Amino acid sequence: MPKPTPLSGFPELLPAQRVVEREVIATLSRVFELHGFANIETRVVEPLDVLAKGGEIDKEIYVLQRLQAGPDQTAADATLGMHFDLTVPFSRYVLENSGHLEFPFRRFQVQPAWRGERPQEGRYRQFTQADIDIVGRDELGFHHDVEVVRVMVEALGALPLPPLTFCVNNRKLIQGFYRGLGIEDVTTAIRVIDKLDKLPAEVVAAQLVEQAGATEEQAQRCLELATIRVADTSFVERVRALGVTDELLETGLAELAAVVEGCADVVSDRVSVEVDLRIARGLDYYTGTVLEIFMAGYERLKSVGGGGRYDALASDGRTTYPGVGVSFGVSRTLLPLMADGVLAGSRPVPSAVLVALTDEESRPAAQRVATALRARGVACEVAPTPAKFGKQIRFAERRGIPYVWFSRRDPDGGEPDAAGALTHEVKDIRSGEQVAADPATWTPPTEDLRARVLTEEQQP
Repeated sequence: MPKPTPLSGFPELLPAQRVVEREVIATLSRVFELHGFANIETRVVEPLDVLAKGGEIDKEIYVLQRLQAGPDQTAADATLGMHFDLTVPFSRYVLENSGHLEFPFRRFQVQPAWRGERPQEGRYRQFTQADIDIVGRDELGFHHDVEVVRVMVEALGALPLPPLTFCVNNRKLIQGFYRGLGIEDVTTAIRVIDKLDKLPAEVVAAQLVEQAGATEEQAQRCLELATIRVADTSFVERVRALGVTDELLETGLAELAAVVEGCADVVSDRVSVEVDLRIARGLDYYTGTVLEIFMAGYERLKSVGGGGRYDALASDGRTTYPGVGVSFGVSRTLLPLMADGVLAGSRPVPSAVLVALTDEESRPAAQRVATALRARGVACEVAPTPAKFGKQIRFAERRGIPYVWFSRRDPDGGEPDAAGALTHEVKDIRSGEQVAADPATWTPPTEDLRARVLTEEQQP
């Protein structure tokens, strides 16, 4: 076998990095479950007619096909693609299982997805996302918009990440404003405004005129709206001061204000919620609340999450399933942070203790010590060989194991297998402190019990 080389865009994590990813996913999952969200996992592949919608994303779909397709290959086998996000397979899942789900259905999903795009920092061909959604049958109350944003604010606030900002807007507000201005092609105008983070304002204004049929004055009013960014509900009066009136605009203003007010008690210095009327999310299926999440110091990544309300997540022709959800890019966020040393795993192995061997005959007794420790949730392993204690300690250091357990035969304790036949000591190899210990009761400090995530300040 030739020497393997990394595949660009398909990241593989080292054990200590995997600690970070697993702990982040575990924390997110705990918060989601506390709010009653059930976990699901969808299949890797979907029919191409479900995935492909005729847009730019179609160019990035990985098609699944056997290398040597025989005559038994069906037409369905040749038209399968790997999902590029978790929303498309979830909408299919809802339709397929609607008879078994209780609505509103609250779901969270943490899975990889695949996109055949050009790999770069924050963009990978295989990546993990964490999504939450609430889906109704035919109708879904607006209060769920507030709830979903609150839950994700709380979940991300529990992670040791740089400060995050939820930038929220409302498509009804944008659509009503454009309609009140007299712009006929509102959908195109939204798509153009969504480019403001990529193009200069004057270029966006020109495209509003050329592509959306706006006048130069209307284009400037659109840009005035997009510059409003506040952390409270003062945006309502600022929008009204622009002099545009429309019933849909008023509905959007009220809904957006409700999201801001509804999240006021869960924001912190780690996670904030701001109104940003530049946010449009050009995808057609968004119908109300829209948001994007940005991370301080990593603005180059653009958003690390996003989502919103879609009043037609799925439909079978008879029943429509509206939903609201937020997606967080686990890989998109964590891989750059780990590459920069902002986050790291405290150790590459789960073991908190290495049980040392005095000789090969002591292995059964060492295994009994390990069994007693594991019975109380202390991860441990027995030394591979009865080398000199100094070498066993260095072995533990290389693996990142903080404690080494020593068992010695007590000359006055009777037979080696009898109670009291061995004396036990445990050594913290970082400080050098060594104390007597009982395998039936000893537990390491909480911070050493499990491998954990360390921030830059906590790393040695």
